[in-house]
Amino acid sequence: MTVTRNPRSGSAVRTAAKALAVAAAVGGTPYWLPRSVVALRMKLFAAINGDEGISFPNATVGPDRFQEVYSHPAAGGRSKGAALSDLFWYWLSPGPEVHQEHLEAGPRYDAVARTTATVLAGGSRELAEAAARCAAKVLDETVTGTASLVRLRDLMMPVWAAFFYELVFREPCPAGARRLIVDNAEDVVNSLKCTRPRHMRRRARLTRYLRRRLAAGDVPHELPEGLTPREHAHYLQGTFFNTAVVQLSEGMAHLLLALAEHPEVQHTLAERPDDERYFSHVLNETLRLYPLFGVAHRISTDEIRLGPDTVLPTGSVLCFNYPEYHATGYADPTTFDPARWDRLVAKDQHHIPFGIAANRPCPAWRLSPLVMRAVTGEVLRRFRLHSGVTHTRSIPHRAPCLLERRSHPLPRHRILAARAFLRVRDRWEDVWRSLAQLVFGTWMVLDARRVRPAETYFATHDTQGRPLRQHAGPQHVGPQNPAPERCPFSGRHTG
Repeated sequence: MTVTRNPRSGSAVRTAAKALAVAAAVGGTPYWLPRSVVALRMKLFAAINGDEGISFPNATVGPDRFQEVYSHPAAGGRSKGAALSDLFWYWLSPGPEVHQEHLEAGPRYDAVARTTATVLAGGSRELAEAAARCAAKVLDETVTGTASLVRLRDLMMPVWAAFFYELVFREPCPAGARRLIVDNAEDVVNSLKCTRPRHMRRRARLTRYLRRRLAAGDVPHELPEGLTPREHAHYLQGTFFNTAVVQLSEGMAHLLLALAEHPEVQHTLAERPDDERYFSHVLNETLRLYPLFGVAHRISTDEIRLGPDTVLPTGSVLCFNYPEYHATGYADPTTFDPARWDRLVAKDQHHIPFGIAANRPCPAWRLSPLVMRAVTGEVLRRFRLHSGVTHTRSIPHRAPCLLERRSHPLPRHRILAARAFLRVRDRWEDVWRSLAQLVFGTWMVLDARRVRPAETYFATHDTQGRPLRQHAGPQHVGPQNPAPERCPFSGRHTG
């Protein structure tokens, strides 16, 4: 018997197979493309920046010696001598030359640290009430319906803008100032995450506002000695309205998103708002899994001897990897489990959410848990939280979430539909977001290498901000005729 094959039939099968393969590739784009782009971005960044840093923990210096190296007296250089500093200064400008985190040790750092401690000081009850008041005002203004889809980081940023404004100016935050602070902080964090290029005009608007308030004598604190008026504005902008607003907004976004993902933990916190111990466990676990710092770099100011055959030379760039360190020493390290802290003592674990006492811990280490608990209480008093999005340390999606007002519960099918919507939208947003991060990140790294803000600054100033002799201008300038200040990033006169 002879079987005759129809060539058209075979062609149709091949066409259908190709169509199915294309459809599978397109449909799977949210799963494979972002990972591929992230891997490519890391390779490009490594190629552009070179292999400057020594990462810890590593095969030679394991996690059990991580804090030993981090705490070493010679692991104290902040910016000078590391090409990586150019990138961080680029992202944090204007003002990293007076940013507390980036100042080299000496009188200038001491003066800045004293001022920061004074601004952040206050009684526990007073600080908690101020945070709760700011949160209540923002939540009541921005979430008015029975349910709302929000991005938690965006929701939290006005809260901390208002809170830190009150600490700095000792008065309620007007809407216009809050908007300036939020615009500035959003631009900083979006450029840090490479989801947007930086927009210096947005930051400059806040700088001008702060300079006007400083000139009018509106800041009721003794500001750091030895800084110019422009540097005072940059100090306030960088310490309180960049770093403080961004870090607490990110921290709250992680905490609230974790509660949305773990309804049993959320329920316990809502039912026991005065249980400080349980909240401490939840916060410890959140910051263990999602530390606010990714990699902190330091420059060794002397040799660091770790044994007869292990010496870190002077001038080494030490990169301390918080997420990797926080993942060691725990059973099931990728599982969100606040109960583990019932049997663990945080100071004895691989857990440094606010840094290490011997190497300039976060100045808000005492304040942050206190005010985060107060704001969490305000959120949970009003809403139940639901989300099904991915949760990573960098949260470039800004933590999408459904807020369901407790006084008006939603039908279960609507909650499930909202979770499904958020999950699908997040998957597809991750496609364009990963591509945007590749493009913007590469461009900003290249631009930072071109501008070289840290290297340029230290070419003309010593580590205490004093002009080097060959670059020094007039030494005696009358108060009525001040010398114009030169911006270290653009070279333009600003005064």
